[in-house]
Amino acid sequence: MRRLAVMVLAALPAAAWAQDAVIRIEAKRDRGAAEAAAAGWAQRLEDVVLLPLPGGWTGIAIGPLERAEAEDRLAQLRASGAVPADSFVSMPAQGATLIPAVPDDAAQPTAGSPQQPAASQAPLAPKAYLRLEAFSDRAEADAALTRLRREFPAAGMWQLPDGWYALTLGPVIPAAGQAWLPVLADADLIPDDAMLTTDADLGRVVERGQAPRLPAPDAPQPLPPLEEVQRALRWAGHYDGEIDGTDGPMTRAAIRAEITGARASTDPGTAVGKLIQRRAAWRDEMGLETLEDAATGLSVTAPMEALDFDRAERALSIYGPQDGSGAALILFSQPGGQQELLDLTGLVTALGWVPRPERRVERGHVTMSGENENHIGAAEGWVRDGRAEGFVLIWPASDPEAQARILAELSDSLTRHAPGRNEGAAAEPAMP
Repeated sequence: MRRLAVMVLAALPAAAWAQDAVIRIEAKRDRGAAEAAAAGWAQRLEDVVLLPLPGGWTGIAIGPLERAEAEDRLAQLRASGAVPADSFVSMPAQGATLIPAVPDDAAQPTAGSPQQPAASQAPLAPKAYLRLEAFSDRAEADAALTRLRREFPAAGMWQLPDGWYALTLGPVIPAAGQAWLPVLADADLIPDDAMLTTDADLGRVVERGQAPRLPAPDAPQPLPPLEEVQRALRWAGHYDGEIDGTDGPMTRAAIRAEITGARASTDPGTAVGKLIQRRAAWRDEMGLETLEDAATGLSVTAPMEALDFDRAERALSIYGPQDGSGAALILFSQPGGQQELLDLTGLVTALGWVPRPERRVERGHVTMSGENENHIGAAEGWVRDGRAEGFVLIWPASDPEAQARILAELSDSLTRHAPGRNEGAAAEPAMP
């Protein structure tokens, strides 16, 4: 069993340490338990230290760091699920001695350095791992590890006591391992017979892995309203059904895809809540704004930093690229029904806005998509309140992920805010 090696940095004056901050992770009343826990954290994180706390408790922290650096690092660690959600930045008490926690297979005390007191030589608690498939042949195991690392870059390999080679994910927090096992197995990302085990049972490290991003379970949270859930799932590329607010099999499958893809939480409410936060941050980054177009009377959420109004021509309102963005947006609206909607989509095809389009035509609804080497084109139209209306999005082919997300934003937000100035006009060919 490994032991926790510690070094007291006696050469540094305590006053210098006291001016720095630490990120507090957890605390233990028993010193041996604190050292064992700190060793586990030190396997996954840098700069893990032990520090004395009032009442005889021992804190486990990251540091010392400048206050601003500690705040930034804590935000990153929380976002990745690498530390508990209740971790916080604090200032050690004046004169407190920080003791770096280092697993002794990573760093041993050098000759002449302070040795660990006998009281702190408690054996290191076993580390938990997800044990996946095992192979009797090393070459087979190496090939399987290469495949596994496409999905889990931090995967490792151990040689079991019986000589076989096992693929692993870890170390993991035991509660996290138990929570993620069925989730990953149901998604066919790991074998159904994968199990939670410890390093003591795995044998010898062959290819050392690293802690995967598998956060411990959160307290269950309620799902947001299902229409909001479906919109966020469509933005993430998991859902292409109707935004109808019903809990159907497509919605449930999309939630599972978000959980296994983002791996932010095994709890559906928490996972979708984090997705909605990511979507909001992305909207800010992309500069999405509400566009109220006077010519068509349509309102839509659009990336206006990439667009510049060009002109309105009869049933069309055309926004071309701004600052060489390569983007364009065409809004269309005219009185009519299904035939007028089909006529407008025919015009879109004739003008090459959607190259080699694939169409899906339903009563009162049409979608089109296609691309060439330069741009991705997509269009969506509806028959609403006696009008055929919709949009065409043109986006650079080099950025398909942003195109898909912006397309979802346009589809979700297109509404009418006023009668259009072009009311009653028929469509005619125009170029952006």
